[in-house]
Amino acid sequence: MTDIQTYINLLKSGKTILYPSDTIWGIGCDATNEEACQKIMSIKNRPAENSFIILVDGWHMVERYIPEFHEVCYELGDFAVRPLTIIYPHAKNIAPSALAKDGSIGIRITTDPTCIKLIKGMRKPLISTSANLSGKPSPQSFAEISDKIKSGVDGIIEERLKEQMTLPSQIIKVETDGTFKIIRE
Repeated sequence: MTDIQTYINLLKSGKTILYPSDTIWGIGCDATNEEACQKIMSIKNRPAENSFIILVDGWHMVERYIPEFHEVCYELGDFAVRPLTIIYPHAKNIAPSALAKDGSIGIRITTDPTCIKLIKGMRKPLISTSANLSGKPSPQSFAEISDKIKSGVDGIIEERLKEQMTLPSQIIKVETDGTFKIIRE
């Protein structure tokens, strides 16, 4: 097993990793590094118009990258019973290819200990996109991840390799006026 600092160093140097999260296996990089985000798009054969979700370690990090959001976001986060991704209307200091065409970004405050260590070590948000080729189903275990994905990333966190991961996050889009819409329950 490789030390977590090795993966933090990879992320800090613009590299990509494959890692377990609080929902599914993800491909990640520094969410502020455009070149690294482009590499993930290439690994997945992902269309440029598709945005990414980013993981953060708490509200303090959301506040650093989202210039303005409604207080209802705190309440949604406090009452969530499973992982929750909130789509915010605008972001700052995030790689352009991570954003949706309208400038919005999906952010999840992760509770996964490995993800938290990576984020705290980088001091930046972590891209979290499912470890599948574009248009293919999301793998529910490490064994289901395509060899193209595994060989395309710069590092693989080899924890929880036998664990089934089937629970995607709930997604809610929140506007600056506080109105919201459930995208995925």
